[in-house]
Amino acid sequence: TDKKKFHTASVGQAFRLRPFHVLVATAGGYAGYRKYEGYKLEQLEERGIEVPVKLASEWKVALYKSVPTRLLSRAWGRLNQVELPTWLRKPVYSLYIWTFGVNMKEAAVEDLHHYRNLSEFFRRKLKPQARPVCCLHSVISPSDGKILNFGQVKNCEVEQVKGVTYSLESFLGPRISREELHFSQAPPHNSFQQQLVTKEGNELYHCVIYLAPGDYHCFHSPTDWRVSHRRHFPGSLMSVNPGVARWIKELFCHNERVVLTGDWKHGFFSLTAVGATNVGSIRIYFDQDLHTNSPCYSKGSYNDFSFISNNNKEGIPMRKGEHLGEFNLGSTIVLIFEAPKDFKFHLKAGQKIRFGEALGSL
Repeated sequence: TDKKKFHTASVGQAFRLRPFHVLVATAGGYAGYRKYEGYKLEQLEERGIEVPVKLASEWKVALYKSVPTRLLSRAWGRLNQVELPTWLRKPVYSLYIWTFGVNMKEAAVEDLHHYRNLSEFFRRKLKPQARPVCCLHSVISPSDGKILNFGQVKNCEVEQVKGVTYSLESFLGPRISREELHFSQAPPHNSFQQQLVTKEGNELYHCVIYLAPGDYHCFHSPTDWRVSHRRHFPGSLMSVNPGVARWIKELFCHNERVVLTGDWKHGFFSLTAVGATNVGSIRIYFDQDLHTNSPCYSKGSYNDFSFISNNNKEGIPMRKGEHLGEFNLGSTIVLIFEAPKDFKFHLKAGQKIRFGEALGSL
């Protein structure tokens, strides 16, 4: 009898639910439900059915943010680096290829046994001829992906998807000093948007590109420009798929992101790599000091780094199509730049695009 009571007590302790476990299970289940809802919305969009915007309430966003996505993303990153046995590589990668529609014929190395782990497979390079860079247009797509939104920035607000906006200043952070952005000439009393526009008659434009898990994960320079400054925002790692972007206002301002700012021939230019669930690692090839998805960070904080110094007064020159960085899985890239009023996008919202194809030109 004593042994039986002891056994019963041990089982009871083993299966005792704690508040943290209940919270994680509930929030995780709800996040999964939202992903499923996002998938259904994408199917409706593909059929040409307009979907009304239904924004999440504050408590729903707080519940979603309570999921330990940063911890899960770090765990996922470590799992991706585990070397797979040679006999297991083909079935694992084949399942991924089938699930996300990966085109391995474009890969520089098509043999699946070549990739020692999932991380190497995600960061696979393409054949040189797979992505010809458009020479006729001034701005090209920096990556493969789906166009979520594009157009002029108005009233210091940017659309992440149609009907859902976020603050330009919250996204980019406080204006960088004139010493670091030496080309800036706007008076400080103007609005944040007006301060970014350096030439009279120019407008501010934006373009949002979503990289799905099956897409090519490297991103490149979208034009000829100089990178003078990097700003890193630690933050959440919520999903950035179109369904969630339509559901959470200012999603891109909540998530971890790396903002590169500089100038091109028409003035201000910026490229922002936005992190997402399982994409805690954002790498910029020329920035060895950048470390993303750190275990500890202060909410609302950011850190700056200037590429302009006494020895390098021009910053980092980038040529159109040049390798710039990479994600460990699909995520989002946001371009915000200055251009003359006659700049035209050659895009449609929702269209698929590949690295090297034209975004727009004068």
